[in-house]
Amino acid sequence: MSAVLAAPATASSAVRGAPFRVMPGFRLSLGFTIFYLTLIVLIPLSAVFLKTFTLSWEGFWNAVTSARVMASYKLTFGASLLGAFVNVIFGSIVAWVLVRYEFPGKRIIDALVDLPFALPTAVAGITLTALYSANGWFGRFLEGTLGFKVAFTPVGVVVALTFIGLPFVVRTVQPVLEDAERELEEAAASLGANAFQTFTRVVFPTILPSLMTGFALAFARATGEYGSVIFIAGNMPMVSEITPLFIITKLEQYDYAGATAIAVVMLVVSFIMLLTINLLQAWARGKSGK
Repeated sequence: MSAVLAAPATASSAVRGAPFRVMPGFRLSLGFTIFYLTLIVLIPLSAVFLKTFTLSWEGFWNAVTSARVMASYKLTFGASLLGAFVNVIFGSIVAWVLVRYEFPGKRIIDALVDLPFALPTAVAGITLTALYSANGWFGRFLEGTLGFKVAFTPVGVVVALTFIGLPFVVRTVQPVLEDAERELEEAAASLGANAFQTFTRVVFPTILPSLMTGFALAFARATGEYGSVIFIAGNMPMVSEITPLFIITKLEQYDYAGATAIAVVMLVVSFIMLLTINLLQAWARGKSGK
């Protein structure tokens, strides 16, 4: 009799010990995940590679290494890296201010950070061009007084890519700062550490993985940006022509194989750089013990 009564108790305890999952079983969820990623990501990317394979190796090499294409690579990846670095510096400062200080209008500034997300890229490009052109509010002073031209130069490309990449860094670093233990900073100060030592040895190691993530997101977003750049860049070949615009030019000329060849190069380079950044991020997390 006791064995009969013990059996339901054991079964109920096993049920209680089993993890509760809202979603269906692992196999069904994994199958749906693979199907969705295949439909949305893998098939379109495969089409790009398949179209590129219609070219011979010589044709592919000529398409992706012409002088005009190489100049567009240099501008696109260089401006994207520079814009991402600028956002890492100033985006972390913005996140710090929004987390650590209380001031009037804080919620408004916090909402303005997300403006590049909501603003259509074409509108952003027109707005930046109007501001930094020779007759614009900023351009009139920069070009007329300082002799420094922004619009229709590679500098304008960096400005546009910095604008669209800022939210990625701020929104990545902000929650980490909110969850950071301030007691560690107070302990460091009580042990005699100055502000610089506290930041470099306590705060910075904590936010380093999130900074790398924000950098990767801002860089990835910038390499494929089109709408906000074409207006302020000027689109001069060999000077201020970005690679996405050159791909559009190839498509307008019905050179689909050449366009996909350039797209494959951008895809491979972006993937390698993002993979490197993710490995560095994993290394930083492992070093910090998280």
